[in-house]
Amino acid sequence: MKIILCSAAECERCQPELVGLLRDAVQHGASMGFTWPLAEDEAESFWRGVAESVAADNKRLLLALDENGKVLGGAQLALERRSNGRHRAEVQKVLVWHAARRRGVGAALMAALEREAMVEGRTLLFLDTSVGAGGAEEFYRQLGYQVAGGIPDYAADPDGQLRANVIFYKRLPRASPS
Repeated sequence: MKIILCSAAECERCQPELVGLLRDAVQHGASMGFTWPLAEDEAESFWRGVAESVAADNKRLLLALDENGKVLGGAQLALERRSNGRHRAEVQKVLVWHAARRRGVGAALMAALEREAMVEGRTLLFLDTSVGAGGAEEFYRQLGYQVAGGIPDYAADPDGQLRANVIFYKRLPRASPS
């Protein structure tokens, strides 16, 4: 497995696989901000927006690829650009194909995302996930993320059921100068 940092052009080139990845995650119950069924055009629009954010230098997209260059998963890092928050970034849309889960893909993506955050001078990461089967609470706890709180009925899981979320954070060390 190889983790790559994607350009906007690479994001656009990989769009069919990324659309499939997002649809697979939502179909299998992952709370990603969408309900099932997820229309292909809605998923395409989402990934176009990601490519635009990458092009604008507001977001990083990392992809995990197998030995044949096929996408196994992806994760996003939204960079805060306002002067009072340039030390932080939000982890977004950590996705792994259902058939590739529990093989270390998500953990590898998160480790690479944390390294990228440190390169960007970020010392605080935060994220939220759904409480229950659609979320990934235990995954983030195992990676050393701390609970900051949560909000009841925050978002609908893919089945339409409203769920609470849990908000996590993790402090990162400052990157050493090269």
